[in-house]
Amino acid sequence: MTTASELKTSAQEKLESIIRKHGYHDYTWIDPKNIVVSQWVRMKCMFGCREYGHNACCPPNVPSVSECEKFFHEYNMAVIFRFGKKVDDPEDRHKWSRQVNMKLYKLEKEIFLSGFERAFLLFMDSCCLCEDCTGERETCMEPRSARPSPEAFAVDVFSTVRQYDFPIEVLTDYSQEMNRYAFLMVR
Repeated sequence: MTTASELKTSAQEKLESIIRKHGYHDYTWIDPKNIVVSQWVRMKCMFGCREYGHNACCPPNVPSVSECEKFFHEYNMAVIFRFGKKVDDPEDRHKWSRQVNMKLYKLEKEIFLSGFERAFLLFMDSCCLCEDCTGERETCMEPRSARPSPEAFAVDVFSTVRQYDFPIEVLTDYSQEMNRYAFLMVR
């Protein structure tokens, strides 16, 4: 009889193969129950982010903080991906984010098609697939591939990734390397 632990290890090995095939190396497996969800993150979205109310995958177009927390508890495996980048012009990060997010979406899609029907990705930055977002889920032009960021789902990225010794600090100028994180939920 196969144990739950053996099934998880087998699934993880299959997923590792797909992740490596897509060229990812800077990541770690985590227990989704260790993802820190906090109300303060939603407040930062509401009172400090220009995407609030203007992005179809950002608050208020996402579930409540308590619903987000429940969502993470429905999973038994997650992967945190780290992306580091320095940009000369702060606006250059949007093009980079779009490229990374599209590549991540392709990874999620392949994982889904390989039998992990609950695979769900949280982009490393707010969804920027479209040049001009409609700002509403109902009129989103890419509803199948648009995804929220961890922050949109109230993830305290700082506290969560520090548990796994990933680098993250508040940046004081654009000469510093950004550390961005995406989360892939799998069951």
